[in-house]
Amino acid sequence: MSEPIRLVLVDDHEMVLQGLAAMLSRFADQVQVVATASEVDEAVRVVMEHQPDVVLCDVRLRHGSGLDVCAAIRARDPQAKVVLLTVYDDEQYLYQALRLGASGYLIKRLDGRELVKHLENVRDGEIVIDPSLAGRVAASAAHLHSGEFWPGARLGLTQRESEVLALLVGGLSNRAIAARLVVSDDTVKTHLRGVYRKLEVRDRGGAVATALREGLFH
Repeated sequence: MSEPIRLVLVDDHEMVLQGLAAMLSRFADQVQVVATASEVDEAVRVVMEHQPDVVLCDVRLRHGSGLDVCAAIRARDPQAKVVLLTVYDDEQYLYQALRLGASGYLIKRLDGRELVKHLENVRDGEIVIDPSLAGRVAASAAHLHSGEFWPGARLGLTQRESEVLALLVGGLSNRAIAARLVVSDDTVKTHLRGVYRKLEVRDRGGAVATALREGLFH
């Protein structure tokens, strides 16, 4: 059994902080809330002090935003994992968050078990995107079938690699990408190796971050 995820919660509503802590207390063997904060400066201080595995932060705060928290924390620790948890079902916030290096963007309608699973995936190095947004992001790949110039060509990606990357950005697993493109899992893995090599990244998270930073699908 792995150690519980050490988590810092950031939200400017005390009731939300207490509610999240209470919900997660049912999963104490998987998640441990080590500290909470309600403002940007306090959040940065608390995170630097406690060095949590994951920071779970609202997008809107009283004197700033979760995006400010993410940027400030990752400026001090580029390996820090920050997940935005919000009511804003808006892909623009998602794009901004991932460009700042966030490890996820989730909507406040998850139950405890779903949230814990997402936090475990983040701890293990994955980027998590709420399914309601992932579908919209994946839809941006639709125009790639037209045969016209495709996103990523200037970075050396083939049209198929660009399609695979678009679906990856949309949050699809290798198996789901294979099903969408009607190819084998091994073929998807081959395309992803090409994507990683050409984007000079090591994993899915790096590929997603680079794609959004370069504005390939947006």
